[in-house]
Amino acid sequence: MVLGAGAAGLYCAARAAEAGVRVLLLDHAERVAEKVRISGGGRCNFTNLHTSPAQFLSDNPHFCRSALARHTPQDFLARLRSHGITWHEKHRGQLFCDQGSERIIQMLLDDCRAAGVQHWQPCAVHSVAHEVGRGFVLHTARGTLAATALVVATGGLSIPKIGASDFGHRLAKQFGHAVVPPRPALVPLTFDAAAWAPFSALAGLALPVRMASGEGRFDEDLLFTHRGLSGPAVLQISSYWRPGQALRVDLAAGTDLGPALRQAKAGARHRLGAELGHHLPQRLADTWLALHGPSASLPLAELKDSDLTGLARGLSGWQLLPTGSEGWRKAEVTAGGVCTRALDSRSLQSRQRPGLYFIGEVLDVTGWLGGYNFQWAWASAAACAGALATALVSG
Repeated sequence: MVLGAGAAGLYCAARAAEAGVRVLLLDHAERVAEKVRISGGGRCNFTNLHTSPAQFLSDNPHFCRSALARHTPQDFLARLRSHGITWHEKHRGQLFCDQGSERIIQMLLDDCRAAGVQHWQPCAVHSVAHEVGRGFVLHTARGTLAATALVVATGGLSIPKIGASDFGHRLAKQFGHAVVPPRPALVPLTFDAAAWAPFSALAGLALPVRMASGEGRFDEDLLFTHRGLSGPAVLQISSYWRPGQALRVDLAAGTDLGPALRQAKAGARHRLGAELGHHLPQRLADTWLALHGPSASLPLAELKDSDLTGLARGLSGWQLLPTGSEGWRKAEVTAGGVCTRALDSRSLQSRQRPGLYFIGEVLDVTGWLGGYNFQWAWASAAACAGALATALVSG
């Protein structure tokens, strides 16, 4: 039995059934694969060509290596080709489906049907137990079921409105597995309302920046919002950020503004605000000078070189302290999850309860923005399906 008809669950069910395993797929939600459906604005950023373990966070960072190495983006692309699905690369190895997310979902469902997967959805699972001689026994809305192997592909806590729950985490604890405390990841960050008031008027403004927090470092676009910051730079850094930590933002995106401003002073009659607007969005330049000075109306010729150097340093070393994030409703994925230290990295099987497997987002494996989390879903599902097939043959 596979619990969860998302990316990982569907892919695992299809591949295991193709190898001869008898599979029943269960999901409590009304609709299948909602996270696939909304990914990439409906275009489904289904993988990233640059996938490697370096793009994943975990308390056990080497765990993901085996599965990722044995099922690469090219392996998933081969399956898409067999269905006549085409794609395009948008940015930094991010691949999107030309036909949209629904086509990816249809492929997954078609593969399940073709392989003979039984699919019960919606079907709530009320309880799970392990009994000698019967294996895993599930009491569901459609009756009591038993299976020799149980695959937990129930996802994380992000976006509860589409059915996310902690069922997989609770199930892991029931069978003696630790859970790394889950937290929202790939999520916008928020700030104290009073402190953020001067910047709230910039909502909708975007620019490339260099951002850091903790061990995270990213050169990406930043987006101002009414409540804080979003955009790829912030979504990426949110996976590394912890409450109480500051963000370090280089609004000049690595450019040394000091020499540029001093050179402009020598050869132009521009006022400071207009000149700074050549390097930053004008609204941001005006807001920054209103808060930190010097006055935007001052001619460059009247400013000291030390004033321009100090201004440049402030823009390249902006430090600000988030008060929180937009939470689960806006988080694209869940960081943390089922601890991987008691799992076999090749099969995704529990060492504590043989026959119990965990795949996808339910695990403490979190990828960067840009298709990496889907590639983990495909890779972990393929590893698990292969292990199920091997167990069938050996059994």
